[in-house]
Amino acid sequence: MHSFKELSEKFNKGFEAEHFPKSPASLYEPGNYFLSIGGKRIRPVMCLLGNELFSDIHSDAYQLANAVELFHNFTLVHDDMMDEASLRRGKTTVHVKYDNSTALLVGDVMVIRAYEYIQTIQAQYLPKILQLFNKTAKEVCEGQQLDMDFSKLEKVSMDEYIHMITLKTSVLLAASLEMGAILGGASVNNCQHLYEFGKKIGIAFQVQDDYLDAFGDAAIFGKEPGGDIKQNKKTFLLIHALEVANVAQKKELNELLNSNPPDKVEKVLAIFKSCGVDAWAEASKAKYMQEAFAHLESIAVVSDRKKPLIELANYLMNRNQ
Repeated sequence: MHSFKELSEKFNKGFEAEHFPKSPASLYEPGNYFLSIGGKRIRPVMCLLGNELFSDIHSDAYQLANAVELFHNFTLVHDDMMDEASLRRGKTTVHVKYDNSTALLVGDVMVIRAYEYIQTIQAQYLPKILQLFNKTAKEVCEGQQLDMDFSKLEKVSMDEYIHMITLKTSVLLAASLEMGAILGGASVNNCQHLYEFGKKIGIAFQVQDDYLDAFGDAAIFGKEPGGDIKQNKKTFLLIHALEVANVAQKKELNELLNSNPPDKVEKVLAIFKSCGVDAWAEASKAKYMQEAFAHLESIAVVSDRKKPLIELANYLMNRNQ
């Protein structure tokens, strides 16, 4: 068995290989540039962990892991365009460094390259893998669209937000684990529990992400807190605050959402705290983690094999950036 850290190092080393041809350089150089920005590569490693939970790591798992990481990068290139983001991990985004047309094509070619990697796996696994990969790819696009739709709505319910986050973030984590499990010969029941584990971890991860954006320590988190507040972004925290605030708090919060005073972040955070949003977020994260671990517990393999997944969950939940 490998630890999450060991598999992470192993995957990263292999992923440094060239994924694109040399020509036309005007298309593939921007693609290589974006991949070189790096990242935590969590999703492909989840694919390997899902595989090793049930068997020795199958060589096809690395092909699948490459496909997952390329698909994820395709979503990031296009997300950056939609968000008009100028930086990704401190580096200039593709559409800013090059142009929008190039960024569109870079994203497109990444997803095509992902399918080429899937195409190389053993034929017996292809139907199941493709069905899950395609379902997930479609759901990620649906989640992104819902996220954009929500920015135009005045009110979004907690259930609607959780549904959007599940599609936008969680399903790719869950599917990465399950695709690895399919290669490992896991039963349908075990696959379902592993998928649910990944899904719940994804929601807990988003609760934490929203929490850190509001209450994170700038010195540790690497950026000033309150970015979501400045953008009036609908987050777990804002939606909960609007649900539990009293009349006066709700009035003040709505006024702040419709204006941009210099002390907006401080004022919104003060309302969050008086509504107990910080404590609620911690409890909510713990609840989703508990549900995730209950699914992991239900998977019929010896508990020792589950240790790397527990390590992964704790790594995701204790991150500071």
